[in-house]
Amino acid sequence: MDVGGCPLPEDRLYDLENDVWWKDDPEGGSARVGILGTLAAFAGPFRSLAFRPVEGTLERGRSVATVESVRLTGAVRLPVTAVVVERNHEVARRPRLLNDSPYDLGWVVRVRPVRPQEPGESLETARAVAGRLGERIRAQRIRCWPMTPDIELNEVGLECSAVFARLDEELSPRPPGDAVLLVTDDPTSPIEFVRWTDRTGHTVVAHRKEGPLYQFLVRKEADPKPRRRAP
Repeated sequence: MDVGGCPLPEDRLYDLENDVWWKDDPEGGSARVGILGTLAAFAGPFRSLAFRPVEGTLERGRSVATVESVRLTGAVRLPVTAVVVERNHEVARRPRLLNDSPYDLGWVVRVRPVRPQEPGESLETARAVAGRLGERIRAQRIRCWPMTPDIELNEVGLECSAVFARLDEELSPRPPGDAVLLVTDDPTSPIEFVRWTDRTGHTVVAHRKEGPLYQFLVRKEADPKPRRRAP
């Protein structure tokens, strides 16, 4: 399911209050818990995840980890009363998994509910939360992208020549794989971006238009291959 341009998988349950999802494991008896992709989009690139040293039965709402991004510091809270049986240490080593794969590789903990019926009673389906989540997306102006921008360049009011000079300058020192979100109001930018990608070999991962503004998500390639246009 897509809500306001953000994915919301229908194969799990949600605790919208705490911004977490719950997905039962195939073998039954346990489930994985992670954060919503909308929270990751709002937070920006995560810098750290630290697990809390908690053991035994933990009540609903207890924090099992703390996260820090460029915009916020918060807690990952249990959606039901449960026991933690596994922690995803890979996401602690690579916090950006919370951004790049929030519903898959970026899961935070695996837990066993104390009352097996509680998830079905207290959590909600994707369709049940879609309307409220859509309102939150609009209110907080959340924008989900295929990959999380490392930086946003707001170049409104500049001509395309100056916009691309600024983009080239920003990309130059960055490592391959970094993404830059560029915002411009130049109406020629869609055409000029085609020429820019041909010239540089870097990739426009996604783009959208909102009112008078054009937004382009650009990824720096490790081995860019410029293309020559036919004379």
